[in-house]
Parts: sequence; C-alpha cells; structure tokens
Amino acid sequence: ITGQDILFFWVARMMMMQLAVVDEKPFHDVYLHQLVRDPKGVKMAKVLGNVVDPLEIIDEFGADALRFNNAAMASIGGVLKLSTDRIKGYRNFTTKLWNACRFAEMNGVFDADRPLAAPEATETLNKWIIGEVARVRETVDAALDTYRFNDAANALYAFVWGKVCDWYVEFSKPILLEKHPAQDETKATMRWVLEQCMVLLHPFMPFITEELWGTLAKADKMLPVTDWPTYQTADLLDDAADREMNWVINLIEQVRSARAQMHVPVGTYVPMITTQMDAAAKQAWQNNEALIKRLARIEQLTDVEAMPKGCAAVPSAGATFGLPLEGIIDPAEETARLTKSLAKLEKEQKGLNGRLNNPKFIDSAPEDVVAESRARQAELVEEIAKMKDAIARLAELA
Repeated sequence: ITGQDILFFWVARMMMMQLAVVDEKPFHDVYLHQLVRDPKGVKMAKVLGNVVDPLEIIDEFGADALRFNNAAMASIGGVLKLSTDRIKGYRNFTTKLWNACRFAEMNGVFDADRPLAAPEATETLNKWIIGEVARVRETVDAALDTYRFNDAANALYAFVWGKVCDWYVEFSKPILLEKHPAQDETKATMRWVLEQCMVLLHPFMPFITEELWGTLAKADKMLPVTDWPTYQTADLLDDAADREMNWVINLIEQVRSARAQMHVPVGTYVPMITTQMDAAAKQAWQNNEALIKRLARIEQLTDVEAMPKGCAAVPSAGATFGLPLEGIIDPAEETARLTKSLAKLEKEQKGLNGRLNNPKFIDSAPEDVVAESRARQAELVEEIAKMKDAIARLAELA
C-alpha cells in the first residue's frame, strides 16, 4: 500500500531488488492510493502551511472517524481530500451506532443468549432487516475483493445509519417498549443485526466496534479473530417482507417530503386521504398502520371518491394519497415566500453561469475556486428544481 507518486521510485525498486537478491517476488498485489490533499484539492505540504496533524484530528474526532473518512474517500483514481467537516460527520456516525446499541441494551436486547446465526423470524419487520444485512454483506465482500474500500465503507454507512438506525430501530420501538407477541423475536433479531454491524464495520472502525463487542456482545473472542460472515443473500432474503417494508418506508418519506415542502409544522398531525389502493398497498397499510401514522405524523386515513381542492398529492406504488392542508397552511403566503427565495437563487445561478462560461475566469482563476464554483452550480440546479416543485404543489392547493 503506497502513494501513486512513488510507484517507480519505491515499489518497482523493491521488486527488482528482491528478484535480484533472492529471486522471489516481495508481493503480488500493490494498492496505490491517492495523495492526501486539503479540502480545496491542493497537495499538502509544509511550505504551504496546509498540513494537518493526524494526532490532533484523532484527539478531536477519534481514530475511527479519521480511519473511516480515509476509507470512504479512497476511490480508485479519485482525490483524497482531508476535510475536518467530513471527519466530524463520521464522528457523528460512530455516535449514531453507539446510541443504537445503548437503546438496545436498555431494552434487554443483549440479555438473551447470543444468536450464532440469523434468527428464524416470523415478523415482517425482522425478515426485512435480516435480508438487508445479507445484502450489505454481499456488497461489502465484493468491494473488498476488488480493493474498492470506498464502496465498502459507503455501503456500510448507508446501511447502518439509514436502514438500521433510522428505520429498524424506530420501527422496533413499539415492539420493545410495549408488550408485544414478537418482542423476544425482535430482541434476538436486533442483537444479531447490531452484532453484524460491529463485525462488518470492524476493519474500518476497530475501536468502537471492539468496545461494543466486548461490553455488549460479551463474545468469547475478540473481533479480529471472529469468523467473517458467509451467509448468502438468497438464503435470508424474503421478497414479500422486502416489498412491504420498502413500500412503508417510501410512503413515510414521501409524506415527510410533502410536509417539508409545504412547511407543515413538524409536530402537527395531519389527516391523509386515499382515492385508490390495490390489494398489496392495503395489506401493507393494515400491517403497519400504527408505524406509518407515528413516523409520518398522520392523524387518520380516509377513503374518498376524488381528491378535494387544497390537497397535496403523495405518490406511492399501488395507491393514491393526499394531504388536505386547508386551514393548516396558507398557500398564498407560502407561495410568496418560496417565489422570493427562488428569485434569489436564480439570480445567483445567472451570475455563476456567466462566470463559468467566461474563458478568462476559467483560465485565470485558481483551480480550487473553479471547482467550488462548479460544485455550487450543481447545488443551485438541485435547489431550484426542488423549489419549483414546491411552488407547483402549492399551486394545486390554491
């Protein structure tokens, strides 16, 4: 493992020396990483004063956050930009994992015997997350086999934060906090899922995972000598559970998106209506009604013949939903506010486009300034599109 800049000066000479002296190859694989650069993409150098002391970063954010950042940025052919803001984000990631494990510990998840294999689940929620674990294990293995450490790290980040912490733990709360027939099964499943998170994350975040493994899992051997999982996706994936839970998650996300665009107060429970639901959608709603209502802040669902005026559409597979917002928000006031914000963004976009279309600016401006301008240009396109979509939604309510 070495920087690409010394491939000939160091790697090739080691190869030639070993062959010349003992007629053996010193290694069979060479992993060339990019040079570490500062947030603006400039190569770090003492003379430029942009060198960062890794020990200071570790003191502030932890070794795991720095290590995970380097793995997540280690794309083949990419640029490894060392940014403290990004490292801080990965420090927050470790906190997210810690809090999920603490919640599980407080609810007796680690009190039962440690499952050596994926539990036999009957609850749809547990079947779904077991399949998601198998999926991410397969993705991580494929990435590691091809030295794409960034793909492995990013897949684990999305899975642990998004699937496990944001959804599975939240969905499990009513089962764990109240008397529920599936409580024991959910405890066993959550323990297995969190322990798989520790195992798969260990190469990237060895310190926090070993701490959690030793204090919570109480395994008889440390993580570095624990067997790497070999379960297959096909054996653990339940297609019906996968479709149902993904439908639920998508619906909650769509409702949250509509609420955010319409600036509905976060804590306000609103009614929801539907004009049609196919059999699969009805079954998914009935099975998860309490979860959807709690996480999407829905008061009740009502069947209607047609969408009334002043209703924000919520797209969903096999169903048509809407949020009647009359009396909850003022469409005219919201439209005026968003239109004013849109004008500011479009003015900024026009100025930025003019600058980037000017050859003199491209030729004379520092490379990092041009890169920042292009990044902002892409952000503006996305922000403007979202704002226009929100204004269009509001027009439907008027």
